[in-house]
Amino acid sequence: MNWDALISEISPHVVRISTPTGYGTGFLAFYNHDASWCGIATAAHVVAHADEWQQPIRITVEGNGSTICLGSNDRIIFLDRPRDSAVVFFVKGNLNLPQVPITLLPANDRCAVGSEVGWLGYPEIDSEQLCFFAGTVSARKDITNAYLIDGVAINGVSGGPVFHGHDVPHIQIVGSTSAYFPNMRGGQALPGLMRAQDISHFQDSANKIQSTDQEAKQRFEEEQRKKAEPQSETEKAATPKPKDTVGAGAAKLKEA
Repeated sequence: MNWDALISEISPHVVRISTPTGYGTGFLAFYNHDASWCGIATAAHVVAHADEWQQPIRITVEGNGSTICLGSNDRIIFLDRPRDSAVVFFVKGNLNLPQVPITLLPANDRCAVGSEVGWLGYPEIDSEQLCFFAGTVSARKDITNAYLIDGVAINGVSGGPVFHGHDVPHIQIVGSTSAYFPNMRGGQALPGLMRAQDISHFQDSANKIQSTDQEAKQRFEEEQRKKAEPQSETEKAATPKPKDTVGAGAAKLKEA
């Protein structure tokens, strides 16, 4: 496993997510059809409080210093508390992210028990330093869409990408860091297991956006067809102005 090459490939996709009450880690999961909007995946508990109280969220790409502060009206958050997963969807603007996201593990695939995986995040002990961790998949928990991994997770790393691949062309994100459970036998914190959520919620969110994109495309093509046809002055005056179909459609999907 060439960890150095894998880390170099995935690091530009990792972001630091700051809220008024704390921070965590996230990563680029997908774009909409024209890459004007991006979906940043993270753990639900990283952004849930800010979402509920409509507080600002700052997303920073520490590697190049680009950052964006999102008010409650500037983003759409697809939140799944049971799976401790969330996607922050917003207009990318000047945030400097890679053009092509790292591939997510296909929805019907599973990371096998015994597989070596790595994960990245910004630990509380050095919140501006992206750190690497590694371990082995110990078990798959289908009922909670999670993996138990023989490895550690530190405060601040939550939401960071968990990835697998023998080389760069085959790298895939298999989940996101969720929690660490130490062995408290005898009252001492002994080595335990990390829980990572799988990518099912991220895949679901990406599919919703793809559906919205397709609907927006169809509406656009229909509007262009109508424009090409002769119109009376009354019909021209009644033609609606263009709207942000991607954002509006995504907001409706979240409400649904």
